[in-house]
Amino acid sequence: MSGLARALRRAAAPGRVPAARRGGGGAGAQRWGWGLALGLALGVRAAPAGGESESGREEKPPPPRGFGAAVERSRDLVRRIKDEAGIPGISVGVSVDGKEVWSEGLGYADVENRVVCKPETIMRIASISKCLTMMAVAKLWEEGKLDLDAPVQKYVPEFPEKFYEGEKVTITTRLLVSHLSGIRHYEKDITKVKEEKEKANRALKLTKSHQDKEQKEGKETEKTDCVKQKKEHDSGTKSQNSKPGRNDKEFEQEEYYLKEKFESVIESLKIFKNDPLFFKPGSQFLYSTYGFTLLSAVVERASGQKFTDYMLKMFRDLDMLSTVLDDNEAMIYNRARCYIYNKKGRLVNAPYVDNSYKWAGGGFLSSVGDLLKFGNALLYSYQAGQFKNRNAKLLPGYLKPGTVAMMWTPVPKTEVSWDRDGKYAMAWAVVEKNQQYGCCRQQRHYASHTGGAVGASSVLLILPEELDPEALGTWPVAPPRGVIVTIICNMQSVSLNSTALKIAREFDKEKRAQCNR
Repeated sequence: MSGLARALRRAAAPGRVPAARRGGGGAGAQRWGWGLALGLALGVRAAPAGGESESGREEKPPPPRGFGAAVERSRDLVRRIKDEAGIPGISVGVSVDGKEVWSEGLGYADVENRVVCKPETIMRIASISKCLTMMAVAKLWEEGKLDLDAPVQKYVPEFPEKFYEGEKVTITTRLLVSHLSGIRHYEKDITKVKEEKEKANRALKLTKSHQDKEQKEGKETEKTDCVKQKKEHDSGTKSQNSKPGRNDKEFEQEEYYLKEKFESVIESLKIFKNDPLFFKPGSQFLYSTYGFTLLSAVVERASGQKFTDYMLKMFRDLDMLSTVLDDNEAMIYNRARCYIYNKKGRLVNAPYVDNSYKWAGGGFLSSVGDLLKFGNALLYSYQAGQFKNRNAKLLPGYLKPGTVAMMWTPVPKTEVSWDRDGKYAMAWAVVEKNQQYGCCRQQRHYASHTGGAVGASSVLLILPEELDPEALGTWPVAPPRGVIVTIICNMQSVSLNSTALKIAREFDKEKRAQCNR
């Protein structure tokens, strides 16, 4: 009798039903036994759970048709940043022309319990929350419920009138969304803030001077996602999260680790509402998450609903069913754990924080799939007006094209820490199309936002296709047209923007190659 026959006979024998299925009984269990026996006889072995092979290496999912090369190169980029920063788990998602073409998780969402990271894994998206809040602000503005240029006290009288150097000044919603209000960030000492800004400006000038010199010499420089070592404190001890990440001073601020639960956005204003302004509103840029806390109160009053209720309703309208509040008490399936490195360079769980004081500026959780949906809704809205609406088949966007164009228009006096080519607009960093020399670097137009939270980092980047106005009328296509990339991970202080841009360029290049075939 052959080995195959003996295996099949043993599987069919009474009492030979595999333990994993005992209790099910009947024909179903017997069918399972036949299948298992056949598989064993043929040498087929079940792969371990979690998408890993027996050697411990991650199994590569088959690449989507048409983008295999872009996926392979992009996966390598993600693995590089994961290894360099010591990231436990990272998820990436890419859509091309409105269709999700690649999403994947690498590493662990939960190291202790060996739960692998998947595209469905939900993580803190940190300051990408600002982009979501801006969508709500824009919608209320379109509906005539919110005046961007009215004093915020029109909606939130609980926020006191402000003075700067003895002069009464006005803070508007338009100033809040572009970080021009003068409201502080986590640092309370204005002297330290000014010193840091001067130091950053000097470093930027030196970098630009160095780049200009290299360009003149004909050299090419490549901007990479390198993981910088955290500087030691003056006392000689290293700060928390010293292994990976940028030298983020804000992670040293006590207010970053608040544990108090705030019952309303109005209540959370008490943290900063009585503090002096750092500068005259509109005169200079200072990134401020607290400015968005005030913005959430404006949205609440303008909409007539609790801010959190209004946002969750908007997420349903956008089909973002995995995007929720970062609520510690709620049962949120697929939620990842958050991690940092301690003073000894060991991976540990991130400290407990309650982000109810900053829902609007850094308090949401999401997945890469939901962030792609959000990006596509914006890109569709942005481009819808450029396509001919044949037979009224083209649905309107969630926002009007002019509204998104306004949101993505760089604002004077602003700056962007994660992309020196860009300027800040309305809750988005925007890089404009530019090319200085023939056969040299071409700067594409794109919008992005990064995020950094306790135990998490993120990026969302939208690279619109450069549409030809003359060809639009003949194209059998519809918006959105372009590449969207999002990356989220469960480690803080990881710079992800340039990795996202490289991935977007890989898929854009592959798309162009397909069109030319």
